[in-house]
Amino acid sequence: MIEKGRGATGNTESHRFDLPRREADGDWLDALADVDGAVPRLRTTVTVERPRTIISRNNSPDIGFSQSINAYRGCEHGCIYCFARPTHAYHDLSPGLDFETRLFAKPDAAALLRAELAHPRYRVETIAMGTNTDPYQPIEREWRITRSCIEILADCRHPLMITTKSDRVLGDIDLLADMAKDGLVAVGISVTTLDPKVARTLEPRAAHPEKRIAAIDRLAQAGVPVHACVSPVIPAITDHEIEAIVARVAAAGARGVSHIPVRLPHEVAPLFRAWLDAHYPDRAAKVMAIIRDMRGGRDNDPGFGTRMRGQGVWADLIRTRFVKARKRAGLGDERLTLRRDLFRPPQGAQLRLF
Repeated sequence: MIEKGRGATGNTESHRFDLPRREADGDWLDALADVDGAVPRLRTTVTVERPRTIISRNNSPDIGFSQSINAYRGCEHGCIYCFARPTHAYHDLSPGLDFETRLFAKPDAAALLRAELAHPRYRVETIAMGTNTDPYQPIEREWRITRSCIEILADCRHPLMITTKSDRVLGDIDLLADMAKDGLVAVGISVTTLDPKVARTLEPRAAHPEKRIAAIDRLAQAGVPVHACVSPVIPAITDHEIEAIVARVAAAGARGVSHIPVRLPHEVAPLFRAWLDAHYPDRAAKVMAIIRDMRGGRDNDPGFGTRMRGQGVWADLIRTRFVKARKRAGLGDERLTLRRDLFRPPQGAQLRLF
């Protein structure tokens, strides 16, 4: 049964970090249906997580940042293609429906960030938000953890890069516009499709495509540099929209645009195949055949460099179309450099009195 309003068609039966498997109690489920009717819809739950640090670091050669903050774990947007889904397996939870319904929030994030920025040995590098799960997913409305972190970064004049597919980012436009005046911030808005029918199953609880285009326009008008991410490009599902998406984001004020062919690491591959079977059975085999062609004959290519670009005829074709569309829209391919020289470490409350 497909759960309405969710991306995954179910939970994976097993994952890389399984504790001893727990068999579903089929008799209980049958009894529940007999007595109470259908199994109730899944509800989103949020568990408080108390990490000791909040800045994550990486040295991946094909990622344009070395520091990141993830205010949440799991993401209610439910994007079926999300490469972060396998991280839920670390908690012995499924990368499937668990990933989009059993969320974790880190309310101490701002305090941890302040402490780390105040450390004498802290070295300033751009901090990225939205690298693992969306910082503006629906629960940000109540928890406001993302905003509390941005307030710290704005006060310290620290460079920040945000990636999101939510127009909820506009709620922080006051902070972002102020940082943009000093070249301290850039925002990436992900626009995967312009078709709301496709978006409803592909990324069911993310903002409507038109709201994302409107967010690009509002941010650009406020002086905030915006980059559009046409990611992922899914062959035979969304690739026919490349030219239209590039034209729309350019008209809205995006300064640049990039793309990544769909990636299917670890448990994402079987979840994606199940999604194809449920929503696109007429072309499921074709889609996977093209993906494997772009990924060296496998569902996924984890190699640095090639994992972001793909390889083979199909990847070359998508890349060529993308380059032409970008030129036609008058967009360049230069990367925005954020300033690091304005950083001022956070001060304690006592020092602020003087």
